[in-house]
Amino acid sequence: MPAQFKASQVRITGRVQGVGFRDWTVREARQLGLVGWVSNEADGSVAALLVGPDDAVAAMLERLWKGPRFALVSDVTSRNASVAELPVGFRITG
Repeated sequence: MPAQFKASQVRITGRVQGVGFRDWTVREARQLGLVGWVSNEADGSVAALLVGPDDAVAAMLERLWKGPRFALVSDVTSRNASVAELPVGFRITG
């Protein structure tokens, strides 16, 4: 991974399933030039891996607090992630 890139594992909670959160995340992430994935989790949260330039990852983390129109985000937690290989594109995995 290039030195100026950052990888963050993210968990978003609140009303984030059934509101188009994953599709919205893909659009926003691609707009920022990020690669990674987004997935619904069994506990009702949404998980994501964001990989890209530091400023783009930071911008996406801010956008996740708002989410799509009908979402009601209660928390966004992120931690640094280790990525052996850069993901190709940004996709929904579950």
